[in-house]
Amino acid sequence: MPHQLLLMRHAKSSWDSDAPTDFLRPLAKRGRKAAPRVGKWFKAQGLVPEQIISSPAERARQTTLAVADVLALDEARLRWEAQIYDASCNTLVTVIQSCDETLQRVMLVGHNPGFEELLEWLCADGTPAPQDGKLLPTAAVAVLELDSRWGDVKQGSATLLDLVRARELKKRR
Repeated sequence: MPHQLLLMRHAKSSWDSDAPTDFLRPLAKRGRKAAPRVGKWFKAQGLVPEQIISSPAERARQTTLAVADVLALDEARLRWEAQIYDASCNTLVTVIQSCDETLQRVMLVGHNPGFEELLEWLCADGTPAPQDGKLLPTAAVAVLELDSRWGDVKQGSATLLDLVRARELKKRR
């Protein structure tokens, strides 16, 4: 069975919070609703990751915990990876290449612009050009199938199976 990679951008964050740094910005009300909605979609599609690797930034952490709660994943299946915060495509590739080869499905939760760059870099057949110009808006998910082992991931080594935006999920039921 080929490896599957789920890329999820964190849900909508609050710009109105009094967080002292960008790293500590929490989810906005819209984000707190969207994250579990995406988790329910994962569950309905049978896309339960064996491991979630997430940025520890507050908005990504809250997104990860909301999805993990819906999927009934325990803390042992969550990995907080500081490198994902403000990561370049190359850094994200390194994180993917470090995945345990026994895992078939892994999810990364993090931030743009690195996640959009990674998605475009991985997809052999390209990515759809969204009308609004945002490939991965907040709480969007890309479902990818890899044609290689985790450690051998390279440019063009994935096929995009699905691209889902949280706000579209109500329409897709």
